[in-house]
Amino acid sequence: MCWQCDHPEATFLDYIAHVRGLIETFGWMVQGVQRSRYRPPYAYTVGLTSHDRPELAVTGLPLDSAMDLLNMCAAHLLHAAVPKPGEVIPLIRGPVIETVQVAEPMAHVPVAVHLFGPQIQVLQLVYADDRGHWPWDVGFRGGRGGQPVLGPRAAKAA
Repeated sequence: MCWQCDHPEATFLDYIAHVRGLIETFGWMVQGVQRSRYRPPYAYTVGLTSHDRPELAVTGLPLDSAMDLLNMCAAHLLHAAVPKPGEVIPLIRGPVIETVQVAEPMAHVPVAVHLFGPQIQVLQLVYADDRGHWPWDVGFRGGRGGQPVLGPRAAKAA
């Protein structure tokens, strides 16, 4: 169950205080968004902005898998160069991902925007399916609701 469901008497500002505490303790937190009727689940980090890093988002994965992927990538990102949009990265013990700049952070990462403002940078970790197809490829297998891509793909360098 979610924090807000466990604390029905709490306000949104109470939740924001809880999020701030998690960020102070762990450096960031992962915000999950449950599947809705036509939208698959997604998750995103909140707190990487305070480390001068972009927030990260992933769509279409079960929330536990999304949390694992985001935590792994966030921990690495604190000690590595920030990937550029369009960069393809093969993850150890994970999928191949391509980074996509999220076009409208307020629409997709509202808790992070509330804490850090609308100018935040957000990179989506877009993953290939088990056959190496991307969401923009014919034949992509993405499960119920697919894997929505939250911004335009970066042009490939010639």
